[in-house]
Amino acid sequence: MTSTVASAWVGTLLNQATNGKLFPRPEQQPDFVLPPEYSVPGFNVSSSAASTLKPEPATVSGPCPEKAIDDEEASTQCKKFACLDVEKGLCCAQDTNTIARVVTNANDAYTKEKSLSFSSTLGKTDDEHIIVGWYGDSDLENPRNWSSKKKAFVTFLIGLLTFGVYSGSAIYTPSIPGVMEEFNVGLTKSTLGLSLFVLGYACGPLVLSPLSELPAIGRNWTYIPSMIVFVILNIVASVAPNYSTLMAMRFWTGFFGSPALATGGASIADMYDGVAVAFPIAIWAIGAVCGPVLGPVIGGFSAMNLGWRWPMWLLTILSGVTTIVLAFFLPETFEGYILLNRAIRLRKLTGNPNLRAQSELDQQATTVTELTKEALLRPITISLEPVVFFTSVYLGIAYACFYLFFHSFAIVFIEMHKFNLGESGLPFLGLAVSGVLTLIGYLWYLSKIFNPRFLAKAEKGIIIPEDRLSIALFASFFIPASLFGFGWTSREDIHWIVPIIFSAFLLPGVFLLFQSLLVYLPMSYPKYAASVLAANDLIRSTIAAAFPLFGHAMFKNLGVGVGCSVLGAIFLVLIVPLWGLQKYGHILRKHSKYAHVY
Repeated sequence: MTSTVASAWVGTLLNQATNGKLFPRPEQQPDFVLPPEYSVPGFNVSSSAASTLKPEPATVSGPCPEKAIDDEEASTQCKKFACLDVEKGLCCAQDTNTIARVVTNANDAYTKEKSLSFSSTLGKTDDEHIIVGWYGDSDLENPRNWSSKKKAFVTFLIGLLTFGVYSGSAIYTPSIPGVMEEFNVGLTKSTLGLSLFVLGYACGPLVLSPLSELPAIGRNWTYIPSMIVFVILNIVASVAPNYSTLMAMRFWTGFFGSPALATGGASIADMYDGVAVAFPIAIWAIGAVCGPVLGPVIGGFSAMNLGWRWPMWLLTILSGVTTIVLAFFLPETFEGYILLNRAIRLRKLTGNPNLRAQSELDQQATTVTELTKEALLRPITISLEPVVFFTSVYLGIAYACFYLFFHSFAIVFIEMHKFNLGESGLPFLGLAVSGVLTLIGYLWYLSKIFNPRFLAKAEKGIIIPEDRLSIALFASFFIPASLFGFGWTSREDIHWIVPIIFSAFLLPGVFLLFQSLLVYLPMSYPKYAASVLAANDLIRSTIAAAFPLFGHAMFKNLGVGVGCSVLGAIFLVLIVPLWGLQKYGHILRKHSKYAHVY
């Protein structure tokens, strides 16, 4: 636990403020001895340095071979098996086994950027520098060498962070009647508080997520400061004196909360390799889904008994406690940041300015213009790709249907079945139950059926990204079935449990669609995975933000049955191009200048 606190945000600050006296890192320990690979004549190590640490054979981690090799071979193998790229997820692998391992890493919707691990080799040199890497393949500073318990603990913390932010969208819905009354605005204007939050976390990753890939910043310096701002803005929203202030705060809270949603998967991928990453990613994803599902449950009774501002106060308390816990206990997972700070400590210890982390050199070679192009311009350009545009719109409409339930539930359970404001959030528990059951089934399917088949093909040199779409095709029938069933059982003469059961079928469809399509995209566009996922996030969240603004009017004018049937018919039609994508997607990839052909 001490090492966990030491590498957390607060521990890092205290270490730097006390010059290593508090929470010292290995290089700051009095018994540390410099590995001989970093010893250069003419530079003296501090006299207090003495260690039992024995340097181990140099290793290459990440997409390079995971065996002990010498410096020359490591350099050759790294060049052979991976090419450095600023995009997240996959590398330009040239070996079948490497492709298989790297492709399965894409099970995360937001997989790691920078495919080449910064660990490189211990003491590897170039013309000017000695590259600082891990102290052998068992270095406990390497997140991939952490114990299973520590990895599970970190995954839990990231899930808690994501849950807290995601619940912020739907926790506002019980406040809508109170906002209408206090600020004398209509339903559409009041609902804008939900839409602006969703729009905020659509825009935020374009600016904030690239910061987490800068070695000088890392994951924690993106998470914690942005969450501190998130908490402060929630306080302002909770005491907002007028409608304009409330709406502005809702957008900016979504904006500053977005790193948890966009970078959480990358943090998990920092710790896990190969097929193993799919399982914690799926668990993290279901936590993200449960946020907006449980938001109305958390906020409903407080809004009814304490006033419309209290759901946002609860969000402030939840996010505030989460931020404090993470500041003290969430260790940094980004290799680039960890090795950069190791290089800084070694330079201070030895006085040798040539000790450099690979991430440090890469950052120096990247210009602000390049970062801006990657973060803002490329996602817009690549969103025009037919595959990217279709999958983004498809997920956006699915995501929007999820948020439309907030309106339809109010009509069905408050107006028809006479639930009070607190009780009106309880039907969402049906989606939470179906989500957990879906997660269990999905993990079983991955481990027993899909992954063995996929890896068996990969070993033969057969990599087919469209194989992932079989899950999407299976999931695509759940959403229209849920919409038709919920719509036509939402009547006063039918018991309220029936529409709850049908509504629960929506979440398996949405969850499995996300798991399938957000893995398919980075597999199809490995070199530009970050831009593809950023474009997808922007398009789908923008659609999801727009739908609630007309959802109530649609259900009121058409009726819940007809309104849900219109949406269900749209999803039935979308099954056809989804099937076409599975069958002919390889042809589209061949004609794309961005996609990869395996």
